[in-house]
Amino acid sequence: MNVHAKRRTFLPQGGKMAKTICIANQKGGVGKTTTSVNLSSALASLGKRVLLIDMDPQGNASSGLGIKRYESQDANSYHVLIGEKTLTEATQKTSNPNLQVSTANPDLVGAEIELVDMPQREYRLKQAIATVADQYDFVIIDCPPSLGLLTLNSLNAADSFLVPLQCEYYALEGLSQLLNTAGLIKKNLNPQLHIEGIVLTMFDIRNNLSHQVVTEIKNHFGEKVFNAIIPRNVRLSEAPSHGQSIFEYDSKSIGAVRYLELAREVIARSEVKVTPEMAPQTEQMA
Repeated sequence: MNVHAKRRTFLPQGGKMAKTICIANQKGGVGKTTTSVNLSSALASLGKRVLLIDMDPQGNASSGLGIKRYESQDANSYHVLIGEKTLTEATQKTSNPNLQVSTANPDLVGAEIELVDMPQREYRLKQAIATVADQYDFVIIDCPPSLGLLTLNSLNAADSFLVPLQCEYYALEGLSQLLNTAGLIKKNLNPQLHIEGIVLTMFDIRNNLSHQVVTEIKNHFGEKVFNAIIPRNVRLSEAPSHGQSIFEYDSKSIGAVRYLELAREVIARSEVKVTPEMAPQTEQMA
């Protein structure tokens, strides 16, 4: 990556505001960052202008797109949250001209503490996104695997949240807590927040348990479950170590095909008016 030519300004298109989707699940190892990176890349490959905001102190979404820690020391999501930099200043180009990223590194751990005494602490990210929302079609936020102030800021800034759920025995573990949190944020901070959907990940076609989990989740959540199911795929696992999305690493792999299908579903859902049934209703969904 050319670190001397980081930023590219997208021109507004008729004042249309980006749809902001938070990728959230406080349970680790469910494919959250893999989904953030590859859904963003898929949307960009379909011609959408996309900003991926890395809100995880581990910075895996950033490194997964080939951006090293030293390339974003002076301007990243941490600096945006504490008000030292604008989101535009913290944004970098990627190899896909339609995809930009606001990076993260371990400094974000400190933001959790620093935000506690700041005014409007729950609205910092929302306010930052509002300054660039007319430059993108989608803003995707990769949340940390926790329900602290970073995730609170992310859910408060989002129009909707997408939940990656692995096709394993403990799939529903922690989901009720996330839905409860989303419901509280909707009630007290962000009335428009709704669930974008659930994407099933790590599906193993040879494993009966995977099939059982898919059936159970679809029976329970119905149309909230995306049709695209993300399989266990070696190429998906290898891509981050090369600093590439699956579309750069192996665009013909089954992982790439499935994330492209997911992106098309997300685009289709973004064109549908939100109804009350799409809102977090913990008593029905948990």
